[in-house]
Amino acid sequence: MRLSQLFFTSLRDDPADVEMPSHRLLLRAGYIRQLGSGIYSLLPLGFRVTRRVEQVVREEMDRIGSQEMEMPVVHPAEVWKESGRYYKIGPEMVRFKDRGDRDMVLAMTHEEVVALLLRDIVQSYRQLPMMVYHFQTKFRDEPRSRGGLIRVREFVMKDAYSCDRDEAGLDANYRLQYAAYERIFRRLGLEAIAVGADVGIMGGSGAHEFMVLNDFGEDTLVLCEACNFADNQQIAIVGKPDPTPEDALPMEDVETPDATTIDALATLLDIPRSKTAKAAFFVTGDDRFIVAIVRGDYDVNETKLVNVVKARGGLRPATIEEIKARGMEAGYGSPLGARDAVVVVDELVVRSPNLVAGANRVGWHVKNVNVPRDYTPDHIAEITNARAGDPCPNCGQPVVLRQGIEVGNIFKLGTDFSEAFGATFLGEDGQAHPVVMGSYGIGLGRNVACIVEAHHDEKGIAWPDEVAPYAAHLVTIGANRDPQIAEIGDRLHEIAASAGRDILYDDRDESAGVKFTDAELLGMPWIVTVSPRSIAAGGAEVTRRATGDRSTVPLETLERWLRDGFEIPVPATA
Repeated sequence: MRLSQLFFTSLRDDPADVEMPSHRLLLRAGYIRQLGSGIYSLLPLGFRVTRRVEQVVREEMDRIGSQEMEMPVVHPAEVWKESGRYYKIGPEMVRFKDRGDRDMVLAMTHEEVVALLLRDIVQSYRQLPMMVYHFQTKFRDEPRSRGGLIRVREFVMKDAYSCDRDEAGLDANYRLQYAAYERIFRRLGLEAIAVGADVGIMGGSGAHEFMVLNDFGEDTLVLCEACNFADNQQIAIVGKPDPTPEDALPMEDVETPDATTIDALATLLDIPRSKTAKAAFFVTGDDRFIVAIVRGDYDVNETKLVNVVKARGGLRPATIEEIKARGMEAGYGSPLGARDAVVVVDELVVRSPNLVAGANRVGWHVKNVNVPRDYTPDHIAEITNARAGDPCPNCGQPVVLRQGIEVGNIFKLGTDFSEAFGATFLGEDGQAHPVVMGSYGIGLGRNVACIVEAHHDEKGIAWPDEVAPYAAHLVTIGANRDPQIAEIGDRLHEIAASAGRDILYDDRDESAGVKFTDAELLGMPWIVTVSPRSIAAGGAEVTRRATGDRSTVPLETLERWLRDGFEIPVPATA
């Protein structure tokens, strides 16, 4: 491909309001362009990279016996109503009506469709196990798109589905997918770690997310460096202290002007935060009012809270008016005297005697509140976030918190979807059994962005060989003044193209500075420079983009490498 004909343009300055290196570099180098919030066009370079990532995923799915297919992106809403997820998912799902006034949705994932296909196709245990997968556009109306391709609304995902006779078969295919994911991310040049994860709207009995560590990541990971324990903070349960036993004391009102935060309260009363009770107020998607109580030195984990109260449509923060309507006061709130509320109390609060809690009056708290003596919770559960330094649940050593970006996920769905759709098979025992399912997803664009996050420097991108849009970037210097340079560049480009090893050829009439800047920005694994200086030195200068190692290679040798494959043994620069 001649750069003079490529549909792209590079930007000389960093785009405004861009935080992540991958977002900045993919825009600057002409790989992507934004159409709307969370909606991007892949320009030819970006499309080629994405196709390379897709091919790696395809090869590893095929390797474990998964069969590629394609399922629609537009679904009748009845399908999602039948599974129940139509009512559980909030505004992230796009709902609309077709011209026949039928309810429709844009697919967020395809478990429902697979279950329907299983119902139609699978009749006997002899047809199981099987695995299928596809690459398809998904649309999720995210409330806050960010990071370029990291969090978008429209994206292409590989989703695979395992279909088994029993839980043992699911476990076996889950392990196959787990190993395939490890190979995929290794080939993509990503150091991904698997962490335990919440099943969320997918349901089922277990899940893992594959994460790459990144300070810009939205997920907080709880890791133990001593025993390799790894969980998403959404589900992590770690060790908690054993409170010092005390006799329960009588409740006592105490005036606490302007103490609307736990820190202000602890300072005013000269007590540790661990002697306070923190209240958080939420409303579920099905309009239930939730009061969550944790000890003042912990924070509420909303994912755990959602699972405890089985909140349809998730949670949102309650308004001040909604809090007052239940007899409570923001900043001074507690379940004491509350009405029309579901009260969820963390188990550590129950074990901690004589806490200071809100009095539900502005400027006042209550000392020596004990649960369940002073109010009765609807639920007692573990609903806190793990903290850095908390004991690992496996070995007791302190855990650390790191930010991560999810690049893939795997779920044990079990029979939730097959039972909802009547996807059964006749077993060896002559009885009907539901198909046992698993679901496995990888977002292509997010992986492209994470590759850039892991492989760039101050000059631009440095693509790994496996995913680079072109194996090499050929730069000619002085071709407009020296016909020999132009002839060599054209010949090298033609040799590579004839051998099916397309390279990117910068044949533009630009200065050496512009060409080198673009070559380093675009990030092909090899930069091949033909100039009067390189010809005088005996050939072409070949540079490994990732390391800067370079050497002069005779043109005859370079032509052979272009014909046979671009594997160039470049020695380190002296």
